[in-house]
This record gives sequence, C-alpha cells and structure tokens, in this order.
Amino acid sequence: MLAALLLIMLLVGAWLWRRQRRSARQRAQVVAELDRLIRQHQCDDDQAALATGLHQLLRRVARRHDALAIQQRGEAWRWTLARVPVDAVTLDRLMQLDQVIYRPQMLFDHAAATTAVRQWLNLALKPAAWKSATAEHPHG
Repeated sequence: MLAALLLIMLLVGAWLWRRQRRSARQRAQVVAELDRLIRQHQCDDDQAALATGLHQLLRRVARRHDALAIQQRGEAWRWTLARVPVDAVTLDRLMQLDQVIYRPQMLFDHAAATTAVRQWLNLALKPAAWKSATAEHPHG
C-alpha cells in the first residue's frame, strides 16, 4: 500500500514538473519573440510592423484564455485585455496598437507600447493572474 502511494506521488510530481517546464518554455518563447520584434524595429524603424507584431503576440497569448480573443475588436478586445490586472494607462497603450495597425502613418510611442506589452505579457503568462470572464469589468 505504501509503495503504491509512493508511486502515485512520484507520478503526480513528475506530471507537475513537466507541466511547469512546459509553461516556462512557453513563457520564454513569448518573451524571445517580443525581444526579436524590438530588435527588428531598432534595425528597420518600421512602426507598422512593430505594432502588428506586438498586436499579434497579444492576441495569441489572449487566445489561450479566451478562444474568441483572436476576432475581438473594440470594447470586447479591451475587456479581454482588462482580464489581466494592468493599470488603465497600460491598457490604453495596448489598445492604441489597433489604431496604429489600421493607420500606419499614425505615430506612436513604441518604447511605451513595448513596455506595456511586456508588462501585460508578464502577467498574462501566469494563468492565475487572469480574472474570470464573468467578473465585473474593472474599467466600465
């Protein structure tokens, strides 16, 4: 009986360890992609490409928690972003990416945008940080 209990504990421990490693690997991949986007922007100064890349990265990470995130626009997208506890200024900077994508001539503060994206991603990549989809909207 004790041996069976020990075996079960070892299996659960191994499963938890693998799950944690997979999450850490996924976080590292997302952060590496963000860093690559920033480096690319430093080389080519293409604001539209940076905004598009940042926006796509946000959408992919958000999709892990809300399958509809990939197609949301406007307030629905803001609501999804707001499920990660960031301040209103950060949320506004993330929402600006939508505008920059569709109006490439529009100037935006790329340093502030990348900081906002990094802050959101650092929290969003921790599943416990996400608020329930049914929680009251914090900004409305």
